Amino acid sequence: MSICLRRREFIAALGSVAGWPLAVCAQQPERMRRIGVLWPQAEADPDSQSRIASLRQALKDLGWTEGRNLLFDYRWGASADDRDRIRRYAMELAALAPDVIVAGSGGIAIELKQTSRTVPIVFPTANDPVGTGLVESLARPGGNATGFSANETERPEKFLELLRQIAPSVTRVAVIRNPTRGGGIGNFGAIQAAASPLRVEVSPIDLRDVNAIEQGVAAFAGAPNGGVIVPPAALATTHRDVIVKVAARYRLPAVYPLRIFVVDGGL
Repeated sequence: MSICLRRREFIAALGSVAGWPLAVCAQQPERMRRIGVLWPQAEADPDSQSRIASLRQALKDLGWTEGRNLLFDYRWGASADDRDRIRRYAMELAALAPDVIVAGSGGIAIELKQTSRTVPIVFPTANDPVGTGLVESLARPGGNATGFSANETERPEKFLELLRQIAPSVTRVAVIRNPTRGGGIGNFGAIQAAASPLRVEVSPIDLRDVNAIEQGVAAFAGAPNGGVIVPPAALATTHRDVIVKVAARYRLPAVYPLRIFVVDGGL
């Protein structure tokens, strides 16, 4: 006797429940949905593991299970200081024709949008997505990209306020920024404007590479009463171990954008 016949007999034996449909003999498999993930940090980075685990769990809660109706394609280590790699990964993921691509930063989302104007792009956070042209407006993103903005007008001033609260003697502030992104330039300008009435001197340290960070902080620490502000930037998160260690080495009070900096030893 076939499995289908046994199934029919079993359903009939339940007592002829009114309106109970007979099970379909041949179940069609669920369509597999494909999600591309382009992430700035390495796969082994604790921050990467935590965030991707949250993504998987949230999708599972909505009924999307990896291996059953969901397939992930990952590209790791797409750091903002290697734009050639970002472009290559973006082209590889777009060629797979996924249902959506998750961009680990605003800069990555910009590169993805330049690669494809049709594949939906979701970014967990981006500095000034309107100013960078990633979306048309916060209310109506338009195009094929959407996500969350980290561009809060009062946040840069709050960083300075917090630094002055924990270290009132600070009269000089180094802002570690990404000079190639609008958000990095905008955050520096906002901190500089807020610092002027307080007679606090603000200096930029560019996130170009590890040597630039170490040399910039070392030069800045040569004078007293200094502190450090690290606004949100994917490249800062990538190089957080260097930033945290060099700030501690020169005993500079610092304000960081994410909890992971403190977990990794930032003070």
